[in-house]
Amino acid sequence: MNIGVVGINHNYAPIEIRESASFRDTQKIEAINLLLDKGIEEVVILSTCNRSEIYFSCEDSINGIEIISNFYGEFFNEEILSNYIFTRKNNEAINHLFYVCAGLDSLIIGEDQILGQVIDTHEFCMTIGSSKKILNKIFREAITTSKEIKTKIKISEKPLSISYIGIKLLKEKIKTFKGKNALVIGVGKMNKLTIKYLQEEKIGQIYVSNRNHGKVKEIEKFYNNIIPIMYEDRYSILDKVDIIISATSSPHIVVKKDEIKNIKSELHIMDIALPRDIDPKVSEIKGVQLYDIDDLKKIQSDNTEKRKELSEIAKKIIEDKVYDLNIWLNSCTIHSTIGSLNSRCESIKKDTLDYIFRKIELDTKDKKIIDKILSSALKRMIREPIINLKNIEDDEKRKEIVDIIQKLFEI
Repeated sequence: MNIGVVGINHNYAPIEIRESASFRDTQKIEAINLLLDKGIEEVVILSTCNRSEIYFSCEDSINGIEIISNFYGEFFNEEILSNYIFTRKNNEAINHLFYVCAGLDSLIIGEDQILGQVIDTHEFCMTIGSSKKILNKIFREAITTSKEIKTKIKISEKPLSISYIGIKLLKEKIKTFKGKNALVIGVGKMNKLTIKYLQEEKIGQIYVSNRNHGKVKEIEKFYNNIIPIMYEDRYSILDKVDIIISATSSPHIVVKKDEIKNIKSELHIMDIALPRDIDPKVSEIKGVQLYDIDDLKKIQSDNTEKRKELSEIAKKIIEDKVYDLNIWLNSCTIHSTIGSLNSRCESIKKDTLDYIFRKIELDTKDKKIIDKILSSALKRMIREPIINLKNIEDDEKRKEIVDIIQKLFEI
């Protein structure tokens, strides 16, 4: 069994490319079914604001990589995506997932949100049955290791989420939040953090709008100075705010240029959603400054270097965990072959006993004795080869011998 990952992320692609390759949950189900139909055995699709990655297991990793690389362009009807795709296979693919899970491959090193996204994604794929024995084991180990890293070295101790960096960028632009008002669109995890950070900055009023107004009413009791706004009324209060921060899961634009009428002389808009919430043409309006998640790359936090030091410690922890995981993966191949050998012996034993019992009249006691003798003889025949196979440490040599055994015994 081989492991691979094919994807598009912030390391290789700008926001407009990532946006065009973003999977909604319904699209994930459709894409997974199409890939399973193409012969991929297990699939997990991780789609966030910074990455769209397909993890898989199949017999032939090279063929799997080729199938999924072509699939991106076909599924999203965008040939240009092929210019931004990265691929990893086997150990490199596993390492990549561990790095992603621990926040070491994030825009903000060590950020916390990605771990929850990986957990949700894996649970989703287990529910629909596309993540099975191999990917379940790999994802669970990556998640457990990530939690261990966060506990041991506290790489995420200081807040460096996308929400935090977004607020930091806005503060650099407007100098102070005191006396300012903000409109927050969306009440997911990112914007709950956004509200928290805005309050820490002593901002004035925070208008909050969400397509499901009930969710705004739910969080109102947990935060001060929140003013709930009906979603359809979001444009009507633009003359009252200095800042707009939007982070929804909408596949469509939620703030359109043509709908913006009355604004203050200066309006700062932070779009931390993907697909983007804010019409890029909004930046053409006089007095409007528009920022998106790619602008956050320009922000250097005070403890970036410290996090890089901690990430080296994290990488060593991951290295040890991946080594153990590879031992398990290799043993899966051996156990499968051993199981097939045992099944072949059982089949031979059954056929032989059926023949003997047809030709010779035996009582129950004698039948049991012959059964045990034959079982012991067949197991003795394969015992030494199995022990020798388990003792081979060289991965390539072991795989070569497993292939020979499978061909010789037709298993």
